[in-house]
Amino acid sequence: MIHVVLYRPEKPMNTGNIMRTCVAIGATLHIIGPISFSLNEKDIKRVGLDYINNLKMIYYKDYDEFLNLNRNADTYYVTRYSKNVYSSFSYKNIAHDYYFMFGRESSGIPHDILREHLDKTIRIPMVMDARSLNLSNCVAIICYEALRQQCFYELSTSEAIKGEDFLIAEEKKNEK
Repeated sequence: MIHVVLYRPEKPMNTGNIMRTCVAIGATLHIIGPISFSLNEKDIKRVGLDYINNLKMIYYKDYDEFLNLNRNADTYYVTRYSKNVYSSFSYKNIAHDYYFMFGRESSGIPHDILREHLDKTIRIPMVMDARSLNLSNCVAIICYEALRQQCFYELSTSEAIKGEDFLIAEEKKNEK
């Protein structure tokens, strides 16, 4: 299972988008506080739509509480300072819990945490003069790589709501 860990997120819109992504992929969201906004804010609910009603989320008052409650978590730390490209790790075991930690929008994951886990840091390649990508985009990139390696286990790979052949059926209906 995939676990998305947000270290003290700052922007409710990003957090709302990440909540929606977590629901869409069946991931659990872990938020490490303290945070500067309410998780009940209108912006989060608007961005998350009705998806967040199905969100599996755990809130931790601080990093120490996260560590204490997830002692054996297989955590990967997403940072621009890593030498490891995210796609060079294997996330294929669908029975395994993979935790992907993402830092604050303004400052990332604290450097002492990164130094403590250098071998488990990962980066998203970018052009040399780019500092970062949007946080919710980073979550999607990393999670979908893990899901791709797991052959999108338990995810629909065709249109499930309107039907697999919706476009063809729609065209035939319009021709009548």
